[in-house]
Amino acid sequence: MIKILFICHGNICRSTMAEYVMKDMVKKMDLEDQFYIDSAATSREEIGNPVHRGTQRKLKEAGIPCGGHRARQMRREEYVRFDYIIGMDTWNIRNIGRIIGNGDPDGKVSKLLDFTDRKGQDIADPWYTGNFDDTYRDVKEGCEALLQECLLRLKSVGE
Repeated sequence: MIKILFICHGNICRSTMAEYVMKDMVKKMDLEDQFYIDSAATSREEIGNPVHRGTQRKLKEAGIPCGGHRARQMRREEYVRFDYIIGMDTWNIRNIGRIIGNGDPDGKVSKLLDFTDRKGQDIADPWYTGNFDDTYRDVKEGCEALLQECLLRLKSVGE
């Protein structure tokens, strides 16, 4: 099983969008039993809050359901539990580093767009930009590329 944790600042916009986009892709491929996908925040600012209404609207528009998610903060011990820890921007990566405090010895931490040809680029936070369409486009692109990497990983394990 491949375990993916998506991370953003508050866990109400980008990381939840990525969580539900990836879950939808995996479901459509009938691979739900091969993946565990979750999301969390680096901050405590939004803990307990639901998915942002802009993210809910965009996911609904794309035909992707989002459940009863409540924002939570990433915990240090999750570094061991997850195979991929995916931040949305440079600040997220720095804050993930502070939370895990171990320098990422297993190379699990990366930005979502690192799996695309836009390596190193950030996914803009729609909390500030108000542009959930651009965020969705980038999240979808990143999730598609990450899923391809995961499928290769599953194939190599199966051989």
